[in-house]
Amino acid sequence: MLAGAAFADTGRLNADEIRRDIVGRTIYLAAPIGGEFPLNYRTNGVVDGDGEALGLGKFIAPKDKGKWWIDGNRLCQQFNVWYDGAPMCFELSRTEPGKVKWVRDNGQTGVARIGN
Repeated sequence: MLAGAAFADTGRLNADEIRRDIVGRTIYLAAPIGGEFPLNYRTNGVVDGDGEALGLGKFIAPKDKGKWWIDGNRLCQQFNVWYDGAPMCFELSRTEPGKVKWVRDNGQTGVARIGN
């Protein structure tokens, strides 16, 4: 979904760190068009997102939800509509306090801010 650049990794998150730092929080993906795209990783295994503030309704369904899980040391998710419902997994690495670099299983990369 989002294009990335080169980031300095300061440590790949393991499964326990993903649970501690990501689950139960809103993660804000940096959007290449400016702004941030929020994804909520709820403690009940549901992930939801809302791109209305970025005007994504012109291109895709602006809101969707699905499920998330941890596979090894990767955060995985599958939305109901977005990405045609295909599952995807991400490796997460710290870049600086409160931020992570993500690398999707297809090689796409980006950065995200960890919210509350």
